[in-house]
Amino acid sequence: MPVNLEAYQQLKESLLSSSATLVAVSKTKPMEDIMELYAAGQRDFGENYVQELMAKAVALPKDIRWHFIGHLQSNKVKMIAPFVHLIHGVDSVKLLDTIEKEGAKLNRKINCLLQVHIAREETKFGFDVNDAIQMLKKYVDDGSMRFANLCGLMGMASFSDDQQLVRKEFESLRSLFDQIQPEAVASQKEFDILSMGMSGDYPLALLCGSNMIRVGSLLFGSRNAQ
Repeated sequence: MPVNLEAYQQLKESLLSSSATLVAVSKTKPMEDIMELYAAGQRDFGENYVQELMAKAVALPKDIRWHFIGHLQSNKVKMIAPFVHLIHGVDSVKLLDTIEKEGAKLNRKINCLLQVHIAREETKFGFDVNDAIQMLKKYVDDGSMRFANLCGLMGMASFSDDQQLVRKEFESLRSLFDQIQPEAVASQKEFDILSMGMSGDYPLALLCGSNMIRVGSLLFGSRNAQ
């Protein structure tokens, strides 16, 4: 399926009123497809395989902002630390500590989001709400994190046709974001990203306060087999 430029333009226009950032999820997609959206003005792209991300980052324009949106193994942080724009899925203390160490080696702040488990599916990663609150409070109060820059939250709702359920899950993450943001700002921390919503549920996510959505199939078609 070719890149759907019409859907892209419609989506960009619909985001003007919300000022939300669109991350075009380009995992498994060829570089030609990425360049087609790049030519249309898109700069934020999301990948979830480290080797694929590295290959694309080397070959494609340097002003692309690369987002790592998958489950990231700690031993692979060093591979993307020099250039990644935002790591979406910090789902363990070990991963956050590794990001801090790799950032220190490079003397580079690495932006990342704390992933919170809000869905019914047990297969999704992330902290539960109580653990997330404790970790965020520690991050706000503790000045030891200098390079792992936690700048917001990310969550994925249940894959369900039950709109009330999905809305409840998005609202729970928005509530957590609203709870911690004033404390973070007061401590001079950057904490302004609420990443939730994908191709199938982004309109509801935007209604619930998302300011960053991750959209793939709507723009690129179904995922290519690997």
